Amino acid sequence: MVTTRVEISLFGTCAVKIAGTPPVDIRGAKHLALFAMLATAPLGRRTRTYLQNTLWGYAGYDSGHQNLRRALSDLRKLIGPDFDTLVHTTNSDVELDLSHVVYVGNPSGGTFLQDLNVVEKDFVAWVQSIRANPDQVAALYRISPQTRKGRPRPRITALPLTVLNADPHLAVLGDWVAEETCRSLSRSNLLSVISHLSSRAMAKRMIDVVEVQKTLDVDYLVTGTLRRQDGNLIADFDFIDARNGDILWNRHVSCPENYFTQELQDHLVNVIRSIGRSIADAAIDYVRDRPLLEIEDERLLIAGVSLMHRQPMRDFLRSREFLIEAARRSPNTAETHAWLGKWFVLSVFKGFTTDTVGDTQRALDATARALDINPESSFSLTIDGFANNNLLKNMDVANNRYSAALEINPNESLSWLLRGSLMAFQDDGAAAVRATQTARQLSPIDPFSYYYDSLGATAYLAAGDWGRALELAERSLGSNDRHISTWRAKITAQHFLGQHDAACASALELKRRHPDFKIDSYRRTHPAVDFKFGHRMIEALEASSIT
Repeated sequence: MVTTRVEISLFGTCAVKIAGTPPVDIRGAKHLALFAMLATAPLGRRTRTYLQNTLWGYAGYDSGHQNLRRALSDLRKLIGPDFDTLVHTTNSDVELDLSHVVYVGNPSGGTFLQDLNVVEKDFVAWVQSIRANPDQVAALYRISPQTRKGRPRPRITALPLTVLNADPHLAVLGDWVAEETCRSLSRSNLLSVISHLSSRAMAKRMIDVVEVQKTLDVDYLVTGTLRRQDGNLIADFDFIDARNGDILWNRHVSCPENYFTQELQDHLVNVIRSIGRSIADAAIDYVRDRPLLEIEDERLLIAGVSLMHRQPMRDFLRSREFLIEAARRSPNTAETHAWLGKWFVLSVFKGFTTDTVGDTQRALDATARALDINPESSFSLTIDGFANNNLLKNMDVANNRYSAALEINPNESLSWLLRGSLMAFQDDGAAAVRATQTARQLSPIDPFSYYYDSLGATAYLAAGDWGRALELAERSLGSNDRHISTWRAKITAQHFLGQHDAACASALELKRRHPDFKIDSYRRTHPAVDFKFGHRMIEALEASSIT
């Protein structure tokens, strides 16, 4: 439980109070400005250089360094032992632990840092930039501990299917369908699932969506009916937005009665994935052109993750804003920091970043933060393995992370997928195929199935099944044609199938989308470069006229 906290007022008169034992008021203008800059920073962290230059100008590194060090020393003396709880410093950064921060007052209480008298040019420019767009800071007040809903993920449940003629056999099957639906949905790291056991009582009478929403506090609801017809069992599913009662879609499934439980499993896969796509699309539509202040917590993470895996570059870049905000609002939720870490991994690995060193460290910082919060989070272990494999080439560390994740949660689909990719890089094609197939079976609602197809293609390349690798690569590119590793997989499959002209055409498409891609960069950065897998890919790329 958080006991010591920083109470900070940013609009009107700037005030900072450490509500510890005893309470401490921060007085100095530069000290107040330092807290204000940290309290408004992504993850509460800014570099020492930025703080030095902004608060003390460009008087020289040594002078600025001494000024910042003296300010931190003064605060340590003033605050006492609580300082180390609130502020974390390294040789490069200063971080304020936002889980201890409470934003007091309200954005309508005055101008941002209205009477804080710090005259350094860069600080004045920073203050003016926020005054020109106060929503970016005003959002902090909505998400402070007094007002935060504490729900970073949307909540969903499935009601037992209604049986129209009170047939007890069908009633058991209707309950089983709800159980299987909830079980599949619960495998997702993007949803909070209420057990069908909790919703069972709601299905014993006529369904009132308002009552269900009020009683179970869910955002989405799966309901429907089950009936017999001509030797078949007919299941009709409705997917409902419980907040307004809208039916988002319905599905009609028919199975022979004697094989209902066997055949329905395959149909449920499509139902579950439709749920995932609907939630992702709805979140993206909702956040479009909407200020952060107005976006509910449960839509923020979904939108950030979904945009991260969409094709346009602007969507990928905007997803960072949502993921940083989600981490700020839920500082003690491990998975939120892990998703942010994945964004930085992708930014570096795909060659999108202009700050490779910085984004690599931010990825590792985010996954470390996630594991600090919950060392038993299988998803956080998976993303930390992803970072170690793709950014640091620490394959042994990555394999240990994936193994630990699967020991905790054998249904962690992304861990199976990334472990399959790692095995492919290490030339264990058969194991890679098995792992990626398992991942696909366990993946309930991914709005980015192209990624599963892409890494599936990688697994089949390692296994030497060029035809299946090409099939999956083309299917993946049909959903996202900017994923560079999928183009490399396609070119490699075409080359070893003897399709030289097609491989050259694919190489031209890769260069059109990624004009900066060079084989030398692949040799420098890719974890598989020293294995047969990497040698094959380099051979294919060179034969296809990529230099």
